[in-house]
Amino acid sequence: MKRLFLPIVAVALVVSACGVNKSATKDNGTSVVEVLSTPNPDPDAPTVYFTSDISPAGLVKVYEALGVTPSGRVAVKISTGESEESNHLRPDFIKDLVQKVGGTLVECNTAYGGNRSTTEAHRRAIAERGFETVAPVDIMDAEGYIDLPVKDTRHLKYDRVGSHLQNYDFMINLAHFKGHAMGGFGGVLKNQSIGVASSAGKLYIHSAGRSTTRWMSDDQDGFLESMAAAAQAVHDYFKTEGKNIIYIDVMNNMSVDCDCDGHPAAPRLKDIGILASTDPVALDKACLDLVFNHVDVTGDDSKPLQQRINRQHGTHIIGYAESIGLGVQKYNLVNID
Repeated sequence: MKRLFLPIVAVALVVSACGVNKSATKDNGTSVVEVLSTPNPDPDAPTVYFTSDISPAGLVKVYEALGVTPSGRVAVKISTGESEESNHLRPDFIKDLVQKVGGTLVECNTAYGGNRSTTEAHRRAIAERGFETVAPVDIMDAEGYIDLPVKDTRHLKYDRVGSHLQNYDFMINLAHFKGHAMGGFGGVLKNQSIGVASSAGKLYIHSAGRSTTRWMSDDQDGFLESMAAAAQAVHDYFKTEGKNIIYIDVMNNMSVDCDCDGHPAAPRLKDIGILASTDPVALDKACLDLVFNHVDVTGDDSKPLQQRINRQHGTHIIGYAESIGLGVQKYNLVNID
């Protein structure tokens, strides 16, 4: 069934007790948050590491907790942000991690107007944001695309990604967790599907496999399911022999609007931390649990982001991604602070 807007999902259907324990107290009008490790770890569940240290050192620390050593040519997938007002991760914040792994920052052109829809314009935006002072930056669809096979063919027959993806052996999916006008929220699943897709591939996902040339956004669940299928295609590509991929979500500056919005709404939810895992579904689910389990206090309000996610049926991507075998929703949370 095609539908654009979904009724609000009850929080009880969204939040699970997968080891997320959170408390908050009021301290001069701001929240003091304690995120606790899972008390009785499930030996069959993936681990999600957490740190409240949102700093270059904290980013390196949570990456190192994964214990996965990059090899070969390393891509670090980021968002370059639509404008300097956007809440994208800044070059100074990611610099230590990117240089530690000898990585190349990778992006693809957008499928809408704005300052990143062509390679020439995108290059200017990258220079203006200062990313080239951190590491080389590769616009992966600057020379076209390749089609990756998809396991889930409900909507997509392929995943159309930037052709330069094939130049890399290892990927760090470094996502900024926040809201999104169309997807409800954006984390590693969005960063790996829409973010790695070429301009035409983005339209193909947004249209749930119906067009590579025009916007079609009347099938909301189909769009979310297509994102899951595309994210799985990239995951599987990097899980072939000799390649690998890891996932990081940074929960700061969590506006209801995406980094593709040049004039985002001001965040109403205080910064929470950085999370990392080798399972993208578990990771985005842990971030959602932190949002929906949040204890609001004055000046620290999770409701706008919750409402944005529910309005777009955003949590649907998590269950669907699990159903197609991309990952699992259960996880063990380990606080490394």
